[in-house]
Amino acid sequence: MRPFAYERATSAEDALERHDGGAVYLGGGTNLVDLMRLGVEEPARLVDVAHLPYDEIELRPDGSVVIGAAVSNSVLAADPTVREGHPMLAQAVLAGASGQIRNLATVGGNLLQRTRCSYFQDTAKPCNKRNPGSGCPAREGEHHNLAILGHSQACVATHPSDMAVALAALGASVRIQGREGLRTIPIDELHRLPGDEPERDTTLEPGDLITAVEVPALGMPSRYRKVRERSSFAFALVSIAAALDARDGTVRDVRLALGGVAHKPWRAWRAEDALRGAEASRESFTRAAEAELDAAEPLRDNAYKVPLARNLIVQSLMELGGVEEP
Repeated sequence: MRPFAYERATSAEDALERHDGGAVYLGGGTNLVDLMRLGVEEPARLVDVAHLPYDEIELRPDGSVVIGAAVSNSVLAADPTVREGHPMLAQAVLAGASGQIRNLATVGGNLLQRTRCSYFQDTAKPCNKRNPGSGCPAREGEHHNLAILGHSQACVATHPSDMAVALAALGASVRIQGREGLRTIPIDELHRLPGDEPERDTTLEPGDLITAVEVPALGMPSRYRKVRERSSFAFALVSIAAALDARDGTVRDVRLALGGVAHKPWRAWRAEDALRGAEASRESFTRAAEAELDAAEPLRDNAYKVPLARNLIVQSLMELGGVEEP
């Protein structure tokens, strides 16, 4: 491991002052330290932001929640406010990693974790995300767990976060302290598709610090479901965050986001649009899922993800809507 300096920020402003071209923010370190050991990340300096005063969860009168970026995943998953008002979020956090890792990992760091694509993590192999212009061997190599939606010739990696998928379905927003001041952006604008710049996971500017996540009130049943090759494996083949408001046999509102299928959490806008006002039935759910997955471009060995995602959408919505099998 390359030698590095360690500094602890005392405020967001102090963190920004300490952040330069060779510095990286350190939260829980559960992903960053692994990448440093592998030689993927080689920061000259770590700026510790885990002790900044962003470790509270605030319930607002309208039912929305503000979650500090330094809140640990364990605290978030156990919080009664989150478990009662946003169950899909608590379930998503519990679906990710082990209890020991959740104790260390922070909300801000979870959103910024990097892909687990084996080519990205192996410095002996080319990877456009790690070394722009070197190529994407995953396209013709090992890609059975990589993207089917929104990928490009430059990259087929997937985003690993479960929490981010739930937050995408919930329509959360992210507070960011930057050099130009504080701003808030929809979480759908935080992560980006690879295009021809796969080295850029997010739209953040150099030095930007996530300070909190704002989650609107939900007001309908929700759940998070994750399919993996083995229950002991941390990362999803396909996952879904789903919420459904169905009354008198009609879909009043719906939220859907998929994980394990794209370079970012995939909000299923087409499926949502197809379902609002439609009959709450297996047939409607299937048509909506197929409308969303029409855009899929599976590779040689991951076409199985298309029917897997379709079935996951349909089954989750049927359970939430109380629709029985015919």
